[in-house]
Amino acid sequence: MKGYVLSPKTQMIAAAGVSAAALWMGVCSAAMLVNVLSVSSADREVARTQAKYERWIADRQARLNSAMAQLNAGGSGATAGVAADIEKRHAALAMLLTDMKGTPGAAQALTPVIDKAVASSDANPAQIVDTVRVSQEQLLDAADTFAKSRADRLRLAFRLAGLTPAAYMPKGNALGGPLIESKDPRALAAVLDVDESFADRIQHAAADMNEAKGLEEAAHDLPFAKPTPEAERSSSFGVRVDPFTGRPAFHSGQDFSGSRMEAIHATGPGVVSFTGVRSGYGNTVEIDHGRGLKTRYAHLAVIAVSVGQQVALGQRLGGMGSTGRSTGTHLHYEVWLNGRAMNPDRFLKAGDYVQQAE
Repeated sequence: MKGYVLSPKTQMIAAAGVSAAALWMGVCSAAMLVNVLSVSSADREVARTQAKYERWIADRQARLNSAMAQLNAGGSGATAGVAADIEKRHAALAMLLTDMKGTPGAAQALTPVIDKAVASSDANPAQIVDTVRVSQEQLLDAADTFAKSRADRLRLAFRLAGLTPAAYMPKGNALGGPLIESKDPRALAAVLDVDESFADRIQHAAADMNEAKGLEEAAHDLPFAKPTPEAERSSSFGVRVDPFTGRPAFHSGQDFSGSRMEAIHATGPGVVSFTGVRSGYGNTVEIDHGRGLKTRYAHLAVIAVSVGQQVALGQRLGGMGSTGRSTGTHLHYEVWLNGRAMNPDRFLKAGDYVQQAE
């Protein structure tokens, strides 16, 4: 069996080579992460940044080949172990950020951190390794902060509307993935072959991102939009002085003032469950959105849909009018949950929060 004796100089060269390899892995992973986070071809800045990373990769590939050749000749167990740990952490980060692919705002939140990671000009091998490690921590922190902020904002939107967020999460395995299937971080650490604390942070970020995705999908099916975006709000939900009797009376909806025939839109997708005249409401359209939620659009001048029709978010339902018990042209809009009138303004505010999260 033939052995090798490495001089101190050769060992330093090997260590430097492995450090260069570690840096290459960091830069390569960064480029891959930017690629999966690019949300559209219109994001030119991200595309330019990615091209810069690709030039870095070509340079680091040549150094990697040289480093690997030296390691195969002599070996350096401790330094090679550091490089392997860095590679495994990047693989875990890649899984996390792949889950964020297409998520609005993700590229904007994480690209600056990646830019900083690859802009380092450290020459000392030990400093290079430290820089890669720090960049991993910063990238994970940024991903975790982004995911938590997004989930918190969507949870708040549902609570503003008087809804329980957990009740609107998909059942079963409609969402999720390998990063959150195991409830025990130790099991995930074993699967990813990384340290437990790193696996725990990866799992928390993935869980927040998973909940945000579930709530965002549910929000798209709920009546969170405005029925008439240009009209001004007038009488609010709750007790008010009745304009006909002059006495306090409960007002079960939100009024919007506007011009005759101004378009009235569906505030969420659903099925038209009623069209026609209701006592006091005049010409009315009602939509069933599922999950016990219904919306009512009253005092219309004309109705443009029919019972049983599937309507999409924003679809025109009719024109604003003053039919029924009305003192002038306006829309009377109601939201009902399980047979109980809800404050429509809370749903409108929830919609604003959902838009901000997007």
